[in-house]
Amino acid sequence: MSGANFRDYHLLLDDHGDELFTITDPLAERVRKLGGATLRSIGDISRRQRISDNDADFVHPHEMLAELREDNGSLVASMRALHDVCDEHGDVATASLLENWIDEGEKRVWFLFEILRNTNS
Repeated sequence: MSGANFRDYHLLLDDHGDELFTITDPLAERVRKLGGATLRSIGDISRRQRISDNDADFVHPHEMLAELREDNGSLVASMRALHDVCDEHGDVATASLLENWIDEGEKRVWFLFEILRNTNS
């Protein structure tokens, strides 16, 4: 991230990262409670990831934020689909967690949309 809005964008990205990091432990605990296996390594994460990395040397801040908005939208869509599976199986505990995480994801998408409203991104 660089440019005139560096500090504001940096703080926004820190907030988003904190929200996403906060999901990981309750998610892993829920998986284990249900008898599932959790992620084991960076390689395991890499093999399972659905959102592509962007390894470009430079990405314009608005392009970066637009990509983040789309990635958050994809995450929300995946969580909504998982919520449907939870409903089918009567898993109200997981569905309840997902409802909060969906709301947080929708807020991230909304904030990014508003930041980018008057740009071409």
